Amino acid sequence: MLARFATLLTLLLERPISLYAAAVLRIGYGFLYFAFLLREFPHRDEIWGPGSPWTPALARQLFDQTGWASILTLSGSRAYFEACYAAALVISALFMLGWRTRAVSVLFAVVVTSFHARAIFMTDGGDNLILLMALYLVVTACGRRWSLDARRTRLRASAVRTVRLPPDQASGELRRHLHDARLQVTTVLHNCGMLVIAAQVCFLYGSAGLYKVQGASWGNGTALHYALNLDLFQPWPELSRMADGHDVLIAITCYLTVLLQVAFPFVLFGRLKYPVLTMLLSMHLGIALFLGLPLFSGAMIAADAVFLPDRFYRYLGQLLMRVVPWTDVRKARNPTPAGAAPVPPQSGTAS
Repeated sequence: MLARFATLLTLLLERPISLYAAAVLRIGYGFLYFAFLLREFPHRDEIWGPGSPWTPALARQLFDQTGWASILTLSGSRAYFEACYAAALVISALFMLGWRTRAVSVLFAVVVTSFHARAIFMTDGGDNLILLMALYLVVTACGRRWSLDARRTRLRASAVRTVRLPPDQASGELRRHLHDARLQVTTVLHNCGMLVIAAQVCFLYGSAGLYKVQGASWGNGTALHYALNLDLFQPWPELSRMADGHDVLIAITCYLTVLLQVAFPFVLFGRLKYPVLTMLLSMHLGIALFLGLPLFSGAMIAADAVFLPDRFYRYLGQLLMRVVPWTDVRKARNPTPAGAAPVPPQSGTAS
């Protein structure tokens, strides 16, 4: 028991875990919120702006009870609202690209919180998860992979190796100790953040499955039948009617949904998680297609990415390089000087 605890403590303190998964979460949620704001751009005034039926005064009254806050209620000016909306689009795009991620992640969390709190009764559930993940990602090092920060760090490391200025010994030791302390704090925060994200997803699936078990419509396999016949969840009525015509398939899908959600927290430490994650991906794509909830489905698909190991994402990167010869382009742009040893790629420390 003590040996396992020591191993877990070493893993938590010494090495950042799931850096590629954190990058996928950053890219996924940044893109989803950017697309969400673009989709609602024609309706922005009715949802969040001065023309909304849920006025800033009503929102502030609710904040007194819930403790929420929003930068959108600081002024009723239309110019102020339009500036906030434009800033939200820019911040979401920068967060997705991983530019100055440590600071931009805080701004992204403020944006998501502000828009969510301003129109809390006009949501579909997807932005609830995005709100939680935006808060969790603030403490993670989600900019160390697949980001502009990581690219800048690689270029900076390459330039330092080329110049090789002799540093002062005392100042060099001080900088090294400060860097090590900062890196350890960042590692601990990142690992804790990723573990909290994984626990949040497990709790979400487990509680959803247990709630479904208590419902009679899920027990007799008719829950999806009722969902497919609700006008609110019929983006394509013909497709919904076609799917609703297969009674046996509807019942099997109901039982399989409950089974996957209840079993999900118990299959994460074995190979069963890969077929389970694949079936959950199919389930969320079906929700987006048949029930018209793309934001919710995208948020759940991005959350599931936290359970895939870094070797899976490295394999995807290698596969992408085989399809698109990025390595040849990189060699052409940064040729190795004659007589110099090739510089190995750096993992980067920017976050």
